[in-house]
Amino acid sequence: MSLKTISPQDAAKLIREGAVLVDIREADERAREKIPGAHHMALSQLDEADMSVHSGRPVIFHCRSGMRTLANAETLGSKAQGQCDAYVVEGGLEAWKKAGLPVATDRSKPIEIQRQVQMIAGSLGLIGTLLGVFIHPGFLVIPAFIGAGLTFAGATGFCGMALMLARAPWNRALRNA
Repeated sequence: MSLKTISPQDAAKLIREGAVLVDIREADERAREKIPGAHHMALSQLDEADMSVHSGRPVIFHCRSGMRTLANAETLGSKAQGQCDAYVVEGGLEAWKKAGLPVATDRSKPIEIQRQVQMIAGSLGLIGTLLGVFIHPGFLVIPAFIGAGLTFAGATGFCGMALMLARAPWNRALRNA
C-alpha cells in the first residue's frame, strides 16, 4: 500500500479533526526542530513501532523535506495497512514551515549529526585546498582524505566522523534522549 500525498494545509486540517501526525526522522534530527504534537517513530526503528494505537484515525507521516517519507511510502503504508488512511506531507517539515504552520524550535539543542559531518568535512576540504594552493601542495592530502572518507561512508554506511561527533560534549543531550 502506497501513501497519498497531502499538502501541509490539508494535513493541518486533518490533524485538527483528529488525525495523528508521525515524524519519521531520527531523534537527533527532531531534537532542535519539530512540529508540536507530532508523534515520533524513527524510520530506523519502524519494525518495533506499534501502529495499533492509532487504529481508525488517519495517520500523516512527515520527514524534513518529504523525500525520505516518499522513498519509504510503501513500507510506511504497509505499517498502517488496514488500520487507517495514511498520508505523506508533501514537502515535509520545510513545506510545513513555508505554509506558516507552527513549529517548535529549541536552539539550545545541537543541529543533527549528519549536518555537523557535512559542515566539518566541507570546512576541512576547503581549508586543505586553500592551504595546498597557497602554502604547500602537501596540504592537498586533507581534502583527498576527506573525499576518501566520504566515499567510504557512502559505500558502507559507516561514518567514523559521525561516530566521533556523536560522542562530542555538545551532543551529549542527543545521546541521553
